[in-house]
Amino acid sequence: MRVLLASSELHPYSKTGGLADMVGALAKSLASAGHRTGVVTPLYRGIWKHHFPKRLDWRMDLALGDRRFEPEVWTLEPQPNLTVYFIHAPEYFDRDGIYGDATASYPDNDERFIAFSKAAVHLARYLPWQPEAVHVHDWQTGLVPLLMRDQAARDGWVAPPRSVLTIHNLAYQGVFHRKSYALANLPAAYLNPGGVESHGAMNLLKTGIVFADAITTVSPRYAVEIGTPEYGEQLDGLIRERRAELTGILNGVDYEEWRTVGNSHLAFPFAADDLHGKANSKLALQAEMGLLPDLSIPLFGTVGRLASQKGVDLILGALEEMLSCPMQFVALGTGQPEYQTALLSLARRHPDKVNVRIGFDGAMSHRIEAGLDFFLMPSRFEPCGLNQMYSLRYGTVPIVRRTGGLDNSVVDYREDPDIANGIKFDEYSGRALAKAMRKALVLFGQPAWLDHYRRNGMNVDFSWDRTRLAYERVYQGGGR
Repeated sequence: MRVLLASSELHPYSKTGGLADMVGALAKSLASAGHRTGVVTPLYRGIWKHHFPKRLDWRMDLALGDRRFEPEVWTLEPQPNLTVYFIHAPEYFDRDGIYGDATASYPDNDERFIAFSKAAVHLARYLPWQPEAVHVHDWQTGLVPLLMRDQAARDGWVAPPRSVLTIHNLAYQGVFHRKSYALANLPAAYLNPGGVESHGAMNLLKTGIVFADAITTVSPRYAVEIGTPEYGEQLDGLIRERRAELTGILNGVDYEEWRTVGNSHLAFPFAADDLHGKANSKLALQAEMGLLPDLSIPLFGTVGRLASQKGVDLILGALEEMLSCPMQFVALGTGQPEYQTALLSLARRHPDKVNVRIGFDGAMSHRIEAGLDFFLMPSRFEPCGLNQMYSLRYGTVPIVRRTGGLDNSVVDYREDPDIANGIKFDEYSGRALAKAMRKALVLFGQPAWLDHYRRNGMNVDFSWDRTRLAYERVYQGGGR
């Protein structure tokens, strides 16, 4: 097949979260399987520092409201069958952040990503290798399916590619004032409650859901959850209407990067049948974080966005109770200022038990995942989640709330003791998380069972081969 992916971020070039990991890994997997694959993504400022794309002799002259948009296209070919097309528009993408700065989102994000979507559609239409499917991701590219459909209806685009939208997180919808619609240069007829409009505003994710030929989410359970009022973010009715075109596909893990042997980020390799390196990784992590290196002390931790979705409030509440026990806790992440402040305060009050690093450090995230005994991921909702999968591969037992992809990827003892690899709880409360952590302490006191969990986790296969096959079926018009 010939597939073009469009994403606002792409690992290893730009990243704020799991979206970049997913698109980067899917593109690599498709290309390795022999599919002609392209990815179109913005050329952000930071990319120049570490990568060296080449300018493509390609001229774009696109309408953007009442003016013209003339971006350049730069390319890299990281492997056979894979081309990355960077949209170079300094007025939009030569900035310190991807979506905003430390205080707020950029006020022109509507214009930035409408412009990017127009460039992606232009490539989809005129690339010499003519993609058969265009796979877009989240609200930043939600306008693409409508632009494609409109060009087929009004501008002579014969047999455009099949459009596929993946919803990575329904909570982020790209909602802007309805006047932003003028930037799309589309007929007014689309701006209605059955199309682009939502509650009087322009909603880019809703646009993609309405006009894409197929829709996917990043786990089977999340595909069900978003059709309910609790998780549907006011779009659950639309999701139910499009249920026949919706498929839940659990994300995969890039095991070329997340591996415990031959990993430059890990000083001590280990495997499911030899966990000595994991013990050494724990001692090294404890020392690095200024905690007492002691294998007999259970080490809990978390890595990721410090946001309400991730259950950081539960972690704070549970730790207030649990730090009276013999245990340690480390955290790496950045996010809402109130959570950063609260975690740093916790570390100051318990310097012998808690260490917190604010920021993003890819190498450290590997060291933390490898060194922990237990990974806390008590999300309020979780479309898929990747850190629990990384934890499993690194022999770290995840403690998760039973929601979305967390439920699809972690097996609790109550579900099947033979293949148990994690601890689940249901109620969204610090009390419920603390109870799960107490179960972890009991498990830690039974080394044979703890190794059983670790080996089960390390042997689970979340490779992209399985995930890629599911996407291939969607591209070809199949589904669940």
